[in-house]
Amino acid sequence: MSAVEGYNLRMDLDALVNLAATNGASDLHLEAGLPAAIRIRGTLRTTGEPLPASLLLEMARRVTGEEEWPRFLEQRSFDCSRNFHGARCRLNILQTARGVGFAIRLLSSFTATIEKLNLHPDLKKLVTATNGLILVSGATGSGKSSTLAALIEEINLTETRHIVTIESPIEYTFRPRRAYIRQREVGRDTPSFEQALIDSLREDPDVLMVGEMRDPETMRLTLSASETGHLVMATVHSSTCAEALQRVVSAFPAEIQSSVAAQLADCMLAVISQRLRFRPELNIRVPECEILLPSHAVKSFIRNRDFFKITSSLETGGDHGMWTLQRYRTWLDSRKNWYLPGKITEPPDGDAAEANPTPARPPAFPIASKPSKPETKHGSPSHLPGAKASTRIEIEPGDSEFGKILKRPGE
Repeated sequence: MSAVEGYNLRMDLDALVNLAATNGASDLHLEAGLPAAIRIRGTLRTTGEPLPASLLLEMARRVTGEEEWPRFLEQRSFDCSRNFHGARCRLNILQTARGVGFAIRLLSSFTATIEKLNLHPDLKKLVTATNGLILVSGATGSGKSSTLAALIEEINLTETRHIVTIESPIEYTFRPRRAYIRQREVGRDTPSFEQALIDSLREDPDVLMVGEMRDPETMRLTLSASETGHLVMATVHSSTCAEALQRVVSAFPAEIQSSVAAQLADCMLAVISQRLRFRPELNIRVPECEILLPSHAVKSFIRNRDFFKITSSLETGGDHGMWTLQRYRTWLDSRKNWYLPGKITEPPDGDAAEANPTPARPPAFPIASKPSKPETKHGSPSHLPGAKASTRIEIEPGDSEFGKILKRPGE
């Protein structure tokens, strides 16, 4: 009997994702003719028997669906997000020399905050601004998306702002507390980052979060949005703060790089470069950060494209709130209070609502004729200083029926 016969394809993928999640892995890699590989604390480990090419081909076809399968055959790759037994995953299906392969990122299900990520509390000050650009940089898998999510959550818990996120795919699902949050997934809710950014300028946002600046057009629109009265947060792949700024400027044609550099110097609020380092005494990986703030010297270096001089400003900028990697490591070494996953449990959002139902107040704006859900006493925005009691809005993006309606307009 062949290795494929008798397999339940959906359950096989579920079982592999469950295996990775059980072992605390961040990534799962599947390749024809090789055993499954899972990444735990940055290290790849293989498990099980080699996977047959025919099995992975059928898995890929089932994940993409018959309607998207021709697009995969044309592009030889396919990006999507899926849920496997409660584990949300970002999938890249790709054609390789051996056949079809999978690169699966297991997305965290917890609510990211500055405290839970063991980040420095000074990062909270960055989101008090009403306009400008915050760049979070680092290598793939260094926790950039988690840091962005923590910054968004800080606004969500403290301020009444309209937040629009543009992601590919949505990695953290936000439950609006004080802020009003809309999340859009590229490929599902909008065709591209560029279109979503153009749309967002007509959607009255206070805060924009761009999952990744991949190309010059996305970078141009992101810079423009940060100049027009919006707080914009975005990620870029680079290993240092200076390299992140240089990468943005260098993405444009040479003849306009001077104007882009001037624009970047004017709108920059902060650049955070981070990496993850395993701390054996805690048995967790902790982000180590380099934080650059826009002093007069830094702005001058950016305008003149003297990016190599930025390091000296970081070294001498401790009094201005800047952090070199070495200073940040010294702070981590002296830290006493850590958040350790699994040590502190949080009740689900619904528990408080069921235990303490109270009459709901009318919402401040008209909503479609649905009965209001009871307001909670605990876990609601009313416990925050200066917050008035109101009905909590809970919006959770998921696979909607909208796409199905578009696909069958005649029905």
